[in-house]
Amino acid sequence: MRMRGIGRLRRIARRVSNIFVPHAVVLLYHRVTELPLDPQLLCVSPRNFAEHLEIIRNYGRTIQIKALGEALQSRGHSLVVTFDDGYADNLYNAKPLLDRYDVPATVFVTSGYVGAQREFWYDDLERILLHTGPLPETLRLKIDGHGREWQLGSTVDCGEGIYRNREWNTGRKDNPTARHGLYRSLFEMLHPMRDVERRGVLNDLAAWAGMDTIQRPSHRTLTPEELGRLADGGLVEVGSHTVSHPVLSALPLVDQQDEISQSKDHLEEILGHSIVSFAYPFGGRSHYTPQTVTAVRDAGFKWACSNFAGVVRSGTDSWQLPRFVVRDWDGDQFLRQLKRWVNG
Repeated sequence: MRMRGIGRLRRIARRVSNIFVPHAVVLLYHRVTELPLDPQLLCVSPRNFAEHLEIIRNYGRTIQIKALGEALQSRGHSLVVTFDDGYADNLYNAKPLLDRYDVPATVFVTSGYVGAQREFWYDDLERILLHTGPLPETLRLKIDGHGREWQLGSTVDCGEGIYRNREWNTGRKDNPTARHGLYRSLFEMLHPMRDVERRGVLNDLAAWAGMDTIQRPSHRTLTPEELGRLADGGLVEVGSHTVSHPVLSALPLVDQQDEISQSKDHLEEILGHSIVSFAYPFGGRSHYTPQTVTAVRDAGFKWACSNFAGVVRSGTDSWQLPRFVVRDWDGDQFLRQLKRWVNG
């Protein structure tokens, strides 16, 4: 009983502190769209996103990442909407809703994909394995210099089976078909690889499946012209998300520095103004190192976002800002989550 009472007092103390101590909650989105399959849980429907924004607008002060310094000097809490990657739906689906509800946002763009004709590698993997018709029963690939083999057996045809399992995602432990299991295995193998090596494996995989590598309109990234339109008006701040979206900790330091600085330079060339905010790809604590943080700071960024949960306060490391990942929740569920995050 005594421990329960102590816990209750701590919760009350946190809530009282949150009233008087400036803090910010940074929200992490990726896409605003609806897709048949979303194994990485990147999508929030336009309807749900509109409900989120109505709640956000009425729940606290809304700012961009670059305004955090000033906000943390003011009483109360701030809310920051951020997007990672740079999908075209950020312009066509998200920005009109941000305009409607007058909520600013920061979009972290992977510069090497601006105007690219290819999809992000995890989207490519889904397209090849989870959207195609019949596949050969045996897959042989060379990964990291080692030959690997998978047997798909009789479950080589997705057909309607994939869409019966459309709710499946990598957060679940089950693999309803051999193709889901193969997707999971290859995702884990490709995740830490360099972009050029990963592309080689994906090209081999597409050839094995008898597919082309044409980008789907539904998974398209922004063009340079669209990036300019996204930034027009100032409601959306554009930040950097590296050149090729690698796991930075898996790269030598010189390659990390290139990914960080070249992305900044490219985005500044397109937009004609400085880029001051950065987000680490994937963003978990194992996905970058202290040397990475130093490289981001030395490149001239004022703020950098990670991808682990937490509230931003005046003493939070400006180059390791925590964020809360938002899923495709309706307004009621989102409000419950937001209250927990804001109140600590």
